[in-house]
Amino acid sequence: MGFFADSLSRIQPSATIAVSTKARELKAKGRDIITLSQGEPDFDTPPNIIEAAVKAMRDGKTRYTDVDGIPELKAAICKKFARENGLDYRPSQVSVGTGGKQVLFNALMCTINPGDEVVIPAPCWVSYAEIVQYGGGKAIFAETRLEDGYKLKPDVLAKAITPKTKWFLFNAPSNPSGAAYTKAELKGLTDVLAANPHVWILTDDMYEHLLYDGHKFYTPAQLEPKLYERTLTMNGLSKAYCMTGWRLGYAAGPEPLIKAMCKLQGQSTSNPSSITQWAAVEALNGPQDFIPRNNKVFVERRDLVVSMLNQAKGLKCPKPEGAFYVYPSAAGCIGKTTAKGVMIKTDEDFVTALLDEEGVAAVHGAAFAMSPAFRISYATGTDVLEEACKRIQRFCGSLR
Repeated sequence: MGFFADSLSRIQPSATIAVSTKARELKAKGRDIITLSQGEPDFDTPPNIIEAAVKAMRDGKTRYTDVDGIPELKAAICKKFARENGLDYRPSQVSVGTGGKQVLFNALMCTINPGDEVVIPAPCWVSYAEIVQYGGGKAIFAETRLEDGYKLKPDVLAKAITPKTKWFLFNAPSNPSGAAYTKAELKGLTDVLAANPHVWILTDDMYEHLLYDGHKFYTPAQLEPKLYERTLTMNGLSKAYCMTGWRLGYAAGPEPLIKAMCKLQGQSTSNPSSITQWAAVEALNGPQDFIPRNNKVFVERRDLVVSMLNQAKGLKCPKPEGAFYVYPSAAGCIGKTTAKGVMIKTDEDFVTALLDEEGVAAVHGAAFAMSPAFRISYATGTDVLEEACKRIQRFCGSLR
């Protein structure tokens, strides 16, 4: 058309949002749809956090704040990093944004020049590659294997790094696979990064607290102090604190990078909601006991879903260690035809037919840069999950 910026043509709409929107439209038309496409806990935000937000409004804390976060929140974030990750940051090393997505966007937009490469383990969250491409960079996918539980191997990382690599973008526990790393597995990756001093590390720890079966969480800069000066450690409140709609993410890293991110945010959105920031102070400083309670429920749901999907004809589903997703391979269903006569050539065909014929909304693997597979979020009621898995079993069983 000529009117729109070239940069816009480099990105696709978010596949997870697109599937959820389509599911909502079908529901509005009266269809019986089970939506397993969005990564959103079904638990309510804890009451103490809600109370803190109400108090902030009553106390008149409804005005503009510092662009990248109030001092009280930055102090709470520094305390969190010291307490939980053994990382020492000053408030001037902290950036607060409107959700983790803005923090990632700011960091990448401030650092990527045309031709820069960003290494991302695949499968990966839908927005990483799109943000990199929007900035004129190139996403390099370092492929993992289902046999390894979708965990990146050090030799694969080493091969993916070139002189053009600017960032390694790491997310564990992972969206979409739920893969989490042991200390030794992560050490294998940080050794490779320590040997490549030109590569910066952007670690997305959004699912840090959603870790099961006695696994212990480590973040790269904690495990390898040599990486501290070139690591941006990002986190947020959406998942563990059940605050998706509140929109708050944060990161800590080298001061010059944080300053650059603040400069960009000052010319885009300015400060995140003042009310959300005060709620976040309470979230980080207040009681954390609801997290293990919620995790117990997530483990039960995970075990149910993994077991039922592995009983579906043509699916293979590894058991994830964290987050609230499973990422089953649909390789055994490709090339088959559905009861309605639709030929399944790709994982997108698979999820489209599954939605059409059985009313279950999932996200296709191509959106996460690894096919043929699909992602299911088990952050929803057990009865709903059981019904959804029965429908998936029926759908797979009907393929010819």
